[in-house]
Amino acid sequence: MLNVDEVNSFYGKAHVLRDLSFSVPKGNVVALLGRNGAGKTTTMKSIMQLVRPASGMVTFDGHSIVGSQPHKVAKLGLGYVPEERRIFTDLTVAENLIVGKQPPREGAVTWSEEMLFELFPNLAERRNNRGKALSGGEQQMLTIARTLMGNPSFVLLDEPSEGVAPVIVEQMVKVIQQLKSEGLTVLLSEQNLHFAQAVADLVVIIESGVQVYHGTLKDLNAHPEIRDAYLAA
Repeated sequence: MLNVDEVNSFYGKAHVLRDLSFSVPKGNVVALLGRNGAGKTTTMKSIMQLVRPASGMVTFDGHSIVGSQPHKVAKLGLGYVPEERRIFTDLTVAENLIVGKQPPREGAVTWSEEMLFELFPNLAERRNNRGKALSGGEQQMLTIARTLMGNPSFVLLDEPSEGVAPVIVEQMVKVIQQLKSEGLTVLLSEQNLHFAQAVADLVVIIESGVQVYHGTLKDLNAHPEIRDAYLAA
């Protein structure tokens, strides 16, 4: 469903992604793993065209999206949950969801507020609370819920377990499993291998913007030297 082919991306003169290539099959959850600074967030932003690749190709659902405006990429069905969350802190939970609402999309789940409150019970209890009154984990949940209001067929999750309490991480695992059961395809960037193991079908490991592994968790676990070389602290 998504193909990243020999993508090179820069911040100024800093060469961050180097001929990066991998694919995400439809209906799968793929974990993009790597240490801090490996290029995971840049990969997400390059897919969404928030960072324009200097070369290479990004294809989504058969469409080349390199050079497209980010809002046009989103209209194709790509939902992006940034690490920074970026909720509207002065709006209530319910108002944040309304902001993200988009028309139904063919072949994708049409999410309603009540469906999302069922998926995120914490948000249901705080639907009238302003965003700034939420915990970090609840803000992360709200960011995901707001993205789902756009009825995407594919979701990019950037570090969903970063800086949130363990109990929220376990809830995130259930949410991602539910999204997969609804037919969504997910690419998530993570440092938490335990979290990735709970949800992912396939793993891509990057180091200094280069792909160093692309395969199943079973194969990765059979090669601890790869895991220790690229994921150990």
